[in-house]
Amino acid sequence: MSRRHRLLCAMSFTVALTACGGGADDAADAPITEPTQVSVTEGFATPESVLWDAEQQVWFVSNINGGPTEKDDNGFISRLGADGTIDSLHWVSGGRDGVTLNAPKGMAIVGDLLWVTDIDALRAFDRRSGALMASMEFGDQARFLNDIAAAPDGALYITDTGIAIGPEGMTRPGPDRIFKVVDGMMAVIAEGAHLEGPNGITWDAANTRLIMVPFASTALYTLSPEGRAGSLGTGLGGHDGVEILADGRIIVSSWEGGSVFVVGMDGAENTVLVSGLDAPADIGLDRARNLVAIPLFNENRVEFWRIP
Repeated sequence: MSRRHRLLCAMSFTVALTACGGGADDAADAPITEPTQVSVTEGFATPESVLWDAEQQVWFVSNINGGPTEKDDNGFISRLGADGTIDSLHWVSGGRDGVTLNAPKGMAIVGDLLWVTDIDALRAFDRRSGALMASMEFGDQARFLNDIAAAPDGALYITDTGIAIGPEGMTRPGPDRIFKVVDGMMAVIAEGAHLEGPNGITWDAANTRLIMVPFASTALYTLSPEGRAGSLGTGLGGHDGVEILADGRIIVSSWEGGSVFVVGMDGAENTVLVSGLDAPADIGLDRARNLVAIPLFNENRVEFWRIP
């Protein structure tokens, strides 16, 4: 690819497999037997999490835009079309329109609100306009709020990975925690080193429970709505995002494995779907199309893959 061609791709922000054009819908009707990369969207700034809004048919991407623990008020949220092309790169931005947004990470939708974790705070935005609707400060009770999941009753479950980033690099001073937020009231429902750096979390509707994947362990966990932990088996380590496909398979992104894999259930081995990934962060999922969006934390892009 020529330098001019690369520049044209960067200007449009979306790079398909063979040209600048194309998007996540291009192969929507083609039968597949193995994971297939549909498109790649570039132009982000430390993308951490992707969320699909099925009602609006849009993707949201949280951009840390700096250090994951820096309160620099320059984080932002991008909005993408269904095909992965960028509709608004800075749809919501820290330091604009009264918004404080430092290092946004996990996202969840409840009603008309898009909830976003932000180091030691929880922000809520109108999912259509992007207007700031609420901000909840956790103060000293939180160190590194990370992912967030919404239950059908509107309860929010939030992981605190308990890590710090300083001159010596990343450390794990803790505490490792799971928060539950109901009607603006926050409570700690699980806490301790046994959580092993809780990171990705999602609601498992079929079993009325949560699935939680830790960053500092190869273990995988279930959580009751009250915070009781159970074992789901063993993953690849450095876990970040977790989603449940329409057929019930659980998929997890792994920094250590450089991959997205299907959790092996009942003693079966894990199955790697996509490999060779550099720091795959909090994945998003469109269940209707079996389309997985993988944010690459270090490469400032999101890859879209169809899963058979």
